[in-house]
Amino acid sequence: MDEQLLRYFSGELTISEQLELTLSIENDDRLKAEFIRLQNLSAVSELSSHPTDRSEGDRHFKTFISRVKRNAKRKIFVNIAKYAAIALILVASTVWATLWITDSEATAMNTLFVPAGQRAQLRLQDGTEVWLNAQSTLKYPSRFSKRKRQVEITGEAFFDVAKDKNKPFIVTTQNTHMKVLGTQFNVYSYPGAGYIQTDLVEGSVKVYQEYNENISIVLKPNEQVIIKGSSMTVGNIDNPDHLLWRNGIYSFNNECLIDIIEKLQLYYDVKIIVEDPEIFNTRYTGKFRQRDGIDEIMRIIQKIQPFKIEKDKDENIITLTK
Repeated sequence: MDEQLLRYFSGELTISEQLELTLSIENDDRLKAEFIRLQNLSAVSELSSHPTDRSEGDRHFKTFISRVKRNAKRKIFVNIAKYAAIALILVASTVWATLWITDSEATAMNTLFVPAGQRAQLRLQDGTEVWLNAQSTLKYPSRFSKRKRQVEITGEAFFDVAKDKNKPFIVTTQNTHMKVLGTQFNVYSYPGAGYIQTDLVEGSVKVYQEYNENISIVLKPNEQVIIKGSSMTVGNIDNPDHLLWRNGIYSFNNECLIDIIEKLQLYYDVKIIVEDPEIFNTRYTGKFRQRDGIDEIMRIIQKIQPFKIEKDKDENIITLTK
C-alpha cells in the first residue's frame, strides 16, 4: 500500500485506483497518517523555487518521488519531516480535496497553515507569491479557474500578485474582498483583532464588503484602509516597517504597549492577561525578531516598563502584574 501512495503522488494511478486508495485511507489511520506526511513533504518541496516551465516542474517533482522511493527503507521520512518543521510550514488538506475534479472550473482546494511564531512563503499556480505570518491560514485552489483567481486568508499575508488583465485576483477575508489584477499589498485580518487592515505598496486594489461591491474603496500606493464593521477608513501608511514581518522582524512605531501585547498574543498563540492595563499605556517604537520568541520579547518590554511575569505553561497563559 505504501508503494500505491507513492504512485498516487507521482500521478501514476488511474481514477478507479485513486478512489480505491481513498477508501482505504479513510478506514486505515496508519495509512492516513502516511498519506498526510507525504502530502506535506510534497507541498514543502514546492515552496522553494517554482519553475515556470511545466515540464521542468514535472521533472523536479519526479525527482522528489524517486528520492523518496530510493530512501524509504532507510526511514528517510523522519529526516525530511524535520526539514519540514524547519521550513516553518504545516499543510493540512483533506483526502478528497487532493483529487482533481474533472470540471475545469472547480479544482482541488488546499489549506496552508503557519504555526505560532513562524512564517512561510509560497508561489501559487499563476506565479503569485504569498508570504504568510504566524497563526495564518491560506486557502487556495490547485489551479485557478478560467474566469478569476480567488483565495481566502485568515491572519496576515503579503501578496505579490502576478499580472493578468483578463483574470482578476480576489482575496477574501471575514466578508471583505480585495480585487486586483497585479499588485503588492498586505492584509491583516486576525479574527481576534477586531479590525481588518489592507496596506497597498504597489499598483491598485479595490476593497469592498461582500454584500455590496458598488460601495468600494480603491487604494493608491502607500495608502491603507482599516475596516471595522461596515466602516472603512482610508489613510496613509504611517509605518512601512511593519511589513518587515516577512523578514522575521516585528516593527512597531509609537504604539501603546498594550496594543503591542495584543498583537503578540495573535502571533505566538498565547493568552496574555494584563491585570493593570494603565501601566501599559506607554508608547513604544522598536523592533523584535520573530525567532526570539514570546519570552525574550516580554523580557525586552520589561526593561521599558517594569512589571512582573507569571507563566502558566499548562494553560499557555502569561500574566503581567505590577
